[in-house]
Amino acid sequence: MTADYDTLAKTIAALTEGETDQVALMATIACEVHHADDRFDWTGFYRVTQPGLLKIGPYQGGHGCLVIPFDRGVCGAAARTGEVQLVPDVEAFPGHIACATSTRSELVLPVRDASGKVIAVFDIDSNQPDAFTDQDATALGAILTDVFAR
Repeated sequence: MTADYDTLAKTIAALTEGETDQVALMATIACEVHHADDRFDWTGFYRVTQPGLLKIGPYQGGHGCLVIPFDRGVCGAAARTGEVQLVPDVEAFPGHIACATSTRSELVLPVRDASGKVIAVFDIDSNQPDAFTDQDATALGAILTDVFAR
């Protein structure tokens, strides 16, 4: 099964309408996205809890790393640069943090609030190599913007 992003966006919009609690929003998105696509092996948020530091937030899948500094790994790169990280082969990413040995590819999107500040990153891991596309990044980025930057 591959994500139907139009349906996913409508479902998430309906489920999150009127909610302002960021953790509740993150939990809902992690759940809905995780179950929308067979490629998604681990799906979750790392929240900015202090300058230069991410801590694990709501997620679906096996255990994740509890703390990630901005200067380490794919999630750190997304938080530090504010840019989407689409990694077809995690073994080839300098400084990749192996939170799960099954991860082969990764997509990490910065999550911004209404002021444009990065408040978290949304991390999706796959046990398949080269699992993600620019279409995935664009569609998921639009969902995150709709929920967190309104």
